Amino acid sequence: MKGISRRALTRLASALALLTYAGGALADPAQHDVLILVYHRFAASVTDSTTVRTDTFRSQLRFFEDNGYRVVPLSDVIAWHAGRQDNLPPRALVLSVDDGHRSVYEVLWPMLKGRSVPVTLFIYPSAISNASYAMTWDQLSALVQSGTFDVESHTEWHPNFKTERARLTPDAYRRFVHDQLRRSRARIEGELHRPVRLLAWPFGIYDTELEAIARDEGYTNGFSLDAKPVTPQSNAMALPRYLMTQHCDMTCLRGMLRNAQAHHD
Repeated sequence: MKGISRRALTRLASALALLTYAGGALADPAQHDVLILVYHRFAASVTDSTTVRTDTFRSQLRFFEDNGYRVVPLSDVIAWHAGRQDNLPPRALVLSVDDGHRSVYEVLWPMLKGRSVPVTLFIYPSAISNASYAMTWDQLSALVQSGTFDVESHTEWHPNFKTERARLTPDAYRRFVHDQLRRSRARIEGELHRPVRLLAWPFGIYDTELEAIARDEGYTNGFSLDAKPVTPQSNAMALPRYLMTQHCDMTCLRGMLRNAQAHHD
């Protein structure tokens, strides 16, 4: 994302306050608790609020492997949530990455080679092959062809819908949202030749009007930054995710997993 909104930071702080404690064995999360983690950038050192250090991420991967956590495709969780799939593996997790930063190709992909770890990328096409910080379409195509990565929509250019609603008339605002969602999906499908049905809300901003427009534009699911597990009762157009930053160290991660059942819808 283009920075972290105050709302998202407040949620993260609240989650950290609840989750950061050590000690004790990890309990098995119930089958109706599935955590979706969302990352943004990866680097050897922290360069902004969304960067996770490579050593931190490697430690997280080892922790998942050593403690029986299974990283599953986001599509499996969507099928389970919709009732089309009965079960998920015990201790199921999902990894997602927003924005399309070049570190996904240059840093994350090499770390995942040799591991069976599926990842869903949510990108905004205006940056791809254009912004200096972003990947190119050729790089995204290579990631998709690897079989490890799925690519979905993060709107066309990552607007703040609250800001746009305030500055536009209601009709102009609705046209703007439709355009953002339609253009993003069409561009990704045209470049990567894969269907796009999933949408990550920029800055975690969503409401019933936005959800209705997303459905009109052919999206089946949306994803928020609400810092709680997905349950069968979760809103399909705002499935919650945990924002992962360098501030969430291993103690935070252990607490998050241990306390998943405390954060039901």
